[in-house]
Amino acid sequence: MIQEFKKVWKQYTIGMLWLLGLLWPMLGIHADGTLTFQKTITVWSYLLAGSFVCFMIYIMKSGSSFKFIADPVSRAANGVRSVSTALPTWVWITVVMVFALIYPQLAGRYGTDVAITVLFYICLGLGLNVVVGLAGMLDLGYIAFYGVGAYTYAILNVTYGLAFWVCLPLSALTACIAGCIVGYPTLRMRGDYLAIVTLGFGEIIRIILNNWMTLTNGPNGILGIKPIGIFWPMFENGFTFEHIWVKKLQFFYYFALGLAIVTAIGVQRLNFSRVGRAWESIREDETAAELMGVNTFIYKLLAYAMGAVFAGMAGAFFAARMKFVSPESFTFLESAMVLCMVVLGGMGSIPGIILGVIALVALPEIFRELESYRMLVFGATMIIMMLFRPAGLIPAKRVGTRSEEKEG
Repeated sequence: MIQEFKKVWKQYTIGMLWLLGLLWPMLGIHADGTLTFQKTITVWSYLLAGSFVCFMIYIMKSGSSFKFIADPVSRAANGVRSVSTALPTWVWITVVMVFALIYPQLAGRYGTDVAITVLFYICLGLGLNVVVGLAGMLDLGYIAFYGVGAYTYAILNVTYGLAFWVCLPLSALTACIAGCIVGYPTLRMRGDYLAIVTLGFGEIIRIILNNWMTLTNGPNGILGIKPIGIFWPMFENGFTFEHIWVKKLQFFYYFALGLAIVTAIGVQRLNFSRVGRAWESIREDETAAELMGVNTFIYKLLAYAMGAVFAGMAGAFFAARMKFVSPESFTFLESAMVLCMVVLGGMGSIPGIILGVIALVALPEIFRELESYRMLVFGATMIIMMLFRPAGLIPAKRVGTRSEEKEG
């Protein structure tokens, strides 16, 4: 046993030395070509910590060969899991909600700004989860509906002076119509063909936003978008309402939190509805679902439209937050990033997607000083996930399994 442990440790050490030799020229390079020793050591401390975690995971998966290490770690993990399952779900939801409500008072301006971005991506991830996680369709152009919602609010507000709360349902409706227009000719395809076509239509929408000068102002974007406006009660000279513009980050944070909660509740209700069961049957086997009487095309189009609705609402909030929109904010890389969040967290799992968004949006902010190496860490993380957690961080549980457990 000890000899096998020494052998694995030797292989691990040799592998890390080879990685050090290959990547050393990339670490800590100044503009004049010199290396900074302190930055190099910092980067490698992160790499060594991450690789050591991978080494410990390998030991835990190796079985009886490393029981002297694997057993204590496994017992600790099982203890944490048993404590988490012993408490009711509403307790965890209450704890998370209380923390979310007091977060702006605990974090500074920068932390609140990052949290707003996380909440926007949670809305996008949950919307894409309807298409990818529930209905099982690979969509590579999802961010286009985010742009349609943002531009709808921008055009209606700047050109016609409509308020945010009037434009919010209109943005969702416009994104839904765009989703139906894109989905109607494409959703009869399956697999890789569907992915390629959705990628093409996403790029078509981005090119339209970039070239329709009279409507979208082309690559220059749209400036002067009004933020969210609310009516605040006043009691100075009787009871009146005063219209104020939301400018503080804390208020934007709470509006984004409300949008994320509404999106999560909507996706959860859809998942456990009759429509959600139809989506699940299509995801598992579309041919069998069609033979059982499910109108697969209509339900797939409905999934595409519902995902576009959530993206359109998030786009309207994005435009109100930034007060400026341009086509550069809605590129294919954004669609790929949202898809990675869904896959990393666990397709069909709402807590998993939230965790995936936090992992890909919030955690890189901690390593902002190592900006040149964040993509290296991102790629390594995705490889590790594919090896050890192919179903995601928090995989979705089947509805049938849950009902069987309740009956038992």
